[in-house]
This record gives sequence, C-alpha cells and structure tokens, in this order.
Amino acid sequence: MPRKRSFIDSGVLIAAFRGDESLSDAALAVLADPGRILISSEFVRLEVLPKPVAYGRQDECEFYDTFFAAAKRIVRASRPLVQEAQAEAELYGLSAMDALHVAAAKRARCEEFITVESSTKPLFRVRELTVVSLQPVGS
Repeated sequence: MPRKRSFIDSGVLIAAFRGDESLSDAALAVLADPGRILISSEFVRLEVLPKPVAYGRQDECEFYDTFFAAAKRIVRASRPLVQEAQAEAELYGLSAMDALHVAAAKRARCEEFITVESSTKPLFRVRELTVVSLQPVGS
C-alpha cells in the first residue's frame, strides 16, 4: 500500500509535545503512522523552535529536532516559494504563514495537509490538498 505524502503543520508538532491529551494523542498518532511520508518546511521549524531554544526548554527542542531529522523532506525557503505563497494567499484568502505552508506542501507534492486548525478556517478552501484537522468534530 502506498504511503501518503503528508505535510505536518506547526500546530501538529506543538500539540504532539504539549497539547491537551486528546489532541496530543491524535498528533502523536499521525507522526507515528507508518502509512505516511512526513514532510514539513523551514517555515514550520521557524514557528516551533525559537521560543523553546530561547527559554531553554531542551526536551521540547529535542522533540522538534527529532521530527525534523526523521522527516522525509524539509522544504526550503526561496523567493519562488514566497511568490507561490502570495498567489495561494490571494486565491484562498490565507494568512501569510498558512500560504507559505500550503505552497511548501504543494512544492513537495503532498497529498494531505495535517493541521490542528478548525475546519472553518480559510485553509480548508484549498482544493489541491486534502486538509485534515486533528480537532475533534464540532470544534
């Protein structure tokens, strides 16, 4: 059975490390799923690592570093990627960071985008990716 190329959003990593129990369990299950090829970006790294580094939260830093080392691909920042993100933001009404993540996921040919965002967010307007929320139904 082919594995899904899954872009992992920063909220998933944060939830896996320090979320409430149900969200943390769901996030950890995604990260451990052998049916997924885990993909992320330098933008996600920028979202999750600076504060734990600045405040000396070594366990949290190690958790994120382990994820990034294990990910199949980390999409690098580039001017063309930012231009693609601009187009995504304008097309779907995305925030800047969500647009960067969507552009990175598309660049990496991901099939799905895993997030903890609510299904009412503009991110769920993106048609070319299956956006999956780890939020409980009705949240």
